[in-house]
Amino acid sequence: MDTTPIITQDTIAFGILMLTLGFVFYTSSSENNKWVKFYKIVPALLMAYMLPAIFTSLGIIAPQWESINEAGEVIKEESKLYYVSSQFLLPASLVLMTLSIDLKAVFNLGPKALIMFLTGTVGVIIGGPIAVLLISLISPETVGGVGPDAVWRGLATLAGSWIGGGANQAAMLEIYGYNPKLYGGMVLVDIVVANIWMAIILIGIGKSERIDKWLKSDTSAIEELKEKVSTYANKVSKNPSLTDIIVILSIAFTVVGISHFGANIISAYLIENFEVISDKSSALSSFGSQFFWMISIATILGIILSFTPLKKYEGAGASKIGSVFIYILVATIGMKMDLTMILDNPGLILIGIVWMTVHAFILIIMAKLIKAPYFFFAVGSQANIGGAASAPVVAAAFHPSLASVGVLLAVFGYAIGTYGAILTAELMRIVAP
Repeated sequence: MDTTPIITQDTIAFGILMLTLGFVFYTSSSENNKWVKFYKIVPALLMAYMLPAIFTSLGIIAPQWESINEAGEVIKEESKLYYVSSQFLLPASLVLMTLSIDLKAVFNLGPKALIMFLTGTVGVIIGGPIAVLLISLISPETVGGVGPDAVWRGLATLAGSWIGGGANQAAMLEIYGYNPKLYGGMVLVDIVVANIWMAIILIGIGKSERIDKWLKSDTSAIEELKEKVSTYANKVSKNPSLTDIIVILSIAFTVVGISHFGANIISAYLIENFEVISDKSSALSSFGSQFFWMISIATILGIILSFTPLKKYEGAGASKIGSVFIYILVATIGMKMDLTMILDNPGLILIGIVWMTVHAFILIIMAKLIKAPYFFFAVGSQANIGGAASAPVVAAAFHPSLASVGVLLAVFGYAIGTYGAILTAELMRIVAP
């Protein structure tokens, strides 16, 4: 089937994404009173995410597609926009957003961030078998199957993705030997359900004050961190010159280059010298992920630079440029979401929705018990479900200085992802018909 979108050139698609961001920012600015009520309900970040998703759903642009050549062969093609955003702009934004970080203030946030992250992990571990059990009562064939076709084996890859990330997901595919021909259906559930959940979380950001009041949460540590960073930014604030902007970009992309260089070396060394990491069926195989090390190195170097005189470039707008990169990343993430796919496999999608509902419910209970702010709820969940690509996006939506919290939790998710997913898979094996 030919699924070629109207726009196949990345240069044109990128222009559409930038036009979208320009529209969102222009209409959400304080000068446009006509849109005030709309953006009180729908956050600008959600619009930056959903509009590209609508364009993909309408067939205007697409993250990947299939076309048929003159010989009748199916040619698979894909856009490189998300790749460039995740490999270049994401680490650059992390560097620029951690440049002004106050590490002591981050630690003063206390253990609630970690508690909510681990609660989110437990929610995924428990949610999987509960979803399989409930759906089996209604439609046992949806969660049935034997051997490599057993649905629980495929859902194990989902657990890997929703606790850790892509590397953990690939590890679970190897460990449980799910039928590769059916794997696309699980990827579909991952994309659809995870993106719907992210949209819900973004809506909540616009209502975070009301949610915090309901949770009776103490947000003083978060506000103190925001205040410290804002005060420092105002103290060193200046009208940036061309030199300032070039130096900021130089800092960001030099670190990106170093991060990729270091990640390539570390990843290759571990894979070549440790069988437990080179073996894709190993629980430790995620440590061979180049992306994992690239994000880790970029974050660590950004934190180190925050102790140097380069920190003063926050006054010239370092975190603002980082925010630009984040919004471009958000638009490319949104581009990956095809809303029409929800109807493609309703049974599997329903499993995913029930699973995510359990995850959310457990997080809500814990947030209520420990009076955790919505920030910890949102970032703790996304550090599991979305990983390093979306956790800093959600964290930065509260304040650029908080992006590093999302990264640190997401990196932790990579470390424990495969172990948590194995436990989830074994529980699903027990309850599967």
